[in-house]
Amino acid sequence: MALGGLAGINCHCQWGLTGLLGGIVIMLAAGVFTALPVFFGWFCYQWYYALCWFWFLLGVAMTVFGAFYECFCFSPVYKSVQAREWAEEDGSGPASAPTPYIMIQ
Repeated sequence: MALGGLAGINCHCQWGLTGLLGGIVIMLAAGVFTALPVFFGWFCYQWYYALCWFWFLLGVAMTVFGAFYECFCFSPVYKSVQAREWAEEDGSGPASAPTPYIMIQ
């Protein structure tokens, strides 16, 4: 269950997609905040550069793990949409295609 059961039984959390998109947004935001000291000369402190690098690397990690999760981990949503075989009405096995009707003259 997602979040240790706190999200409810019907929660189909999209961890992979959220990691991908969130990581990209965080990387873009880190790039914008890095542009402030580089192009405008504002916030030229070493701790500010370190924070920009931290946020950029966090975005990279989220993107990589999100892509890994999307490619290699299967969620319960995928199990519920697997193909199903229709059974005969009497339960004797899989249903067969109807026999074509042939008109005899």
